[in-house]
Amino acid sequence: MKLFDEGHFIRQLSIDSVIFGYQELELKVLVSKVDLPHSVWTLPGGFIKQEESIDLAAQRILEERTGLTDIYLEQYRVFGEPTRINHEIFEGFNNMKAEWLSKGILDESSFQWLSKRFVSIGYYALVDINKVSPRRGMLDASVGWYNVKELPKMIMDHNEMVDAALEALRQNLDQKLIGFNLLPETFTMREVQELYEAVYDKPFARNNFQKKILDLNVLERLEKKFTGAQNKAPYLYRFRKE
Repeated sequence: MKLFDEGHFIRQLSIDSVIFGYQELELKVLVSKVDLPHSVWTLPGGFIKQEESIDLAAQRILEERTGLTDIYLEQYRVFGEPTRINHEIFEGFNNMKAEWLSKGILDESSFQWLSKRFVSIGYYALVDINKVSPRRGMLDASVGWYNVKELPKMIMDHNEMVDAALEALRQNLDQKLIGFNLLPETFTMREVQELYEAVYDKPFARNNFQKKILDLNVLERLEKKFTGAQNKAPYLYRFRKE
């Protein structure tokens, strides 16, 4: 199957994913870098096969980029401005066109495919960053994690996509109890608070926060986490699965 093929994929429709991870007190996003003559940065994305549902396409794309199959995934917005044409990528591809045609990386129809306007369905995903093995797409020079507050300037509206996904994550964090997808299986209450503070980019009062989370009645308390330090050992928790 060709990388861009109207016989297999739905024309002018794409999926772009904001993949959130959490590490070292930072909320992070997985970003790809494509080296043309110059570098451009993009969110991981892909296209929808003719026989696929949109959700299955998003799951397939995420598995291809993270190596994970069990991922929290939610569609949050569609991006479809009439000016939504990938000029940065297309112009860069034009500079590489002769070389890539000769190497069979892309063909003429692929260049035509990329020159058109695309409507993109935005998904955000929440992953345990320690379980992810980021995988490059066919045209990527690299793929890596970036602090959500220090993202590079990405193509088209991809930075806007991250802003919208972060706002959706904040709105759903308590209502759908999805934040625990960013943590390992067991965690301390302090680690939950630090995650919330990274997502909302603001501090929370410890006692009020702990009461709020425990009142949700979704956590199971386990043994204490002994670290060898002199301070009182905190309890470990895990998300209660019904």
